Amino acid sequence: MFDSLSERLGGIFERLRGRGALTEIDVRAAMREVRVALLEADVALPVVKDFIENATQRAIGAEVIKSVTPGQQVVKIVNDCLVELLGGEEEPVPLKIAVTPPAVVMMVGLQGSGKTTSSAKLASWLSTRERKKVMMASLDVARPAAQEQLRVLGEQTGIATLPIIAGQTPVQIAERARQSAKLQGFDVVVLDTAGRLGVDEALMAEMAAIATATTPDEILLVVDSLTGQDAVNVAAAFKERVALTGVILTRMDGDARGGAALSMRSVTGAPIRFAGVGEKLDALELFDARRVAGRILGMGDIVGLVEKAAANFEADQAEKMAEKLAKGQFDMDDLRQQLAQMKKMGGLSGLAAMMPGMGAAKKAMDSGAVNPKMLDRMEAIILSMTMKERTKPEILTAKRKIRIANGSGTTVQDVNKVLKMHQEMANVMKRLKKMGGMKGMMKMLAGMGGGMPGPEGGAGGEGPGGAIDLGAVGRMFGRPGMGSLPPGFNKFGRK
Repeated sequence: MFDSLSERLGGIFERLRGRGALTEIDVRAAMREVRVALLEADVALPVVKDFIENATQRAIGAEVIKSVTPGQQVVKIVNDCLVELLGGEEEPVPLKIAVTPPAVVMMVGLQGSGKTTSSAKLASWLSTRERKKVMMASLDVARPAAQEQLRVLGEQTGIATLPIIAGQTPVQIAERARQSAKLQGFDVVVLDTAGRLGVDEALMAEMAAIATATTPDEILLVVDSLTGQDAVNVAAAFKERVALTGVILTRMDGDARGGAALSMRSVTGAPIRFAGVGEKLDALELFDARRVAGRILGMGDIVGLVEKAAANFEADQAEKMAEKLAKGQFDMDDLRQQLAQMKKMGGLSGLAAMMPGMGAAKKAMDSGAVNPKMLDRMEAIILSMTMKERTKPEILTAKRKIRIANGSGTTVQDVNKVLKMHQEMANVMKRLKKMGGMKGMMKMLAGMGGGMPGPEGGAGGEGPGGAIDLGAVGRMFGRPGMGSLPPGFNKFGRK
């Protein structure tokens, strides 16, 4: 979502970092460019004015002008201001569900904003992450098959839904849902209210009546990020009539300019609780202002990367891999398993977006310089090998390589690239064994210190967060700089 804004801001800060010293004129000129970049990203004008004024006042202070690295200091100040704009330094605000059951969560928003799907995603998230027993109820009696849609989503996620009774009003359905949830021992009941194509008095009156009847613990506004400034106007209208406690931004994985996300907290005063990042029913993430600000400024999202890895973690497979790595072993099947894990975690582009200093690599993938399906091609090459060939790739002769290429729909050159990549990764594992395995490597990393790399991949020193110098890790393994793809990946260009 924030790609164009990240690119603009990255260019501005690149010029600042190249300067040995900054004057007030330099800072103000840079802030004017930041202002234009935010306006082009469709951020609300009053929000931009406050942001630029706040950042400029901090950036022209003595701590920047006299700083050893004034360019990086300005980047840090803009990062801090972005974090405040998006919600502050605090941890994401938890939902108020630790109440006498059932906790009532009311979902509001316009028609087409993804409210019903978000209700199912939230219910699934509460069930799997918070271990809560959840019931969903559709209060939408106007849109054809709306209640049936929620029932189907409930079956797909394994979440109970309130039985449909024709002829009831939204308020009657809400009261029945709360009573039914209480009698059946549910912890949370999610109310999916009706939407309209636009904000009107009938919709607002219905929302207010439901809120009065059920006294919800949470009222979450679902907003489509792709609607830009319209999303901000909708949020302001709902804020006037119902006591919003939070916002869910849908389609955060889309190509919108990001203005809605950056404006929402300032306009509503309510925290952004969740972000929808895909079509699947598990594609819902807690919204963390610090991590989103880091992504916008090209500093990556290591925490998000770790969470993705944990979600796709397979303990048995990891134990077997650890045993092999302890012996310095790494065969083609191990490489295939790593490729499969990368695909589960969003592929190369998804991972590059979350890694500090990998902006150039992500741009290459998005522009088509690197084939987005290369992981599939590489996996096909390995699957075309026999078990013996995967265990001992050194036995692969020219004739065997031709057979593998034909079987995977690739070329002998592609097969050689996969073999070279495997060899380079196997060498890394051997070095790891000499260092004392994973424990040895972690001790070495702990002693390195250093800040999280800045947007261009160098150590950020005074940048926010982070304790591992990824550039040093790259040099340790013979890979200077982390701004490029892993060994061999950059050879798989688009054909």
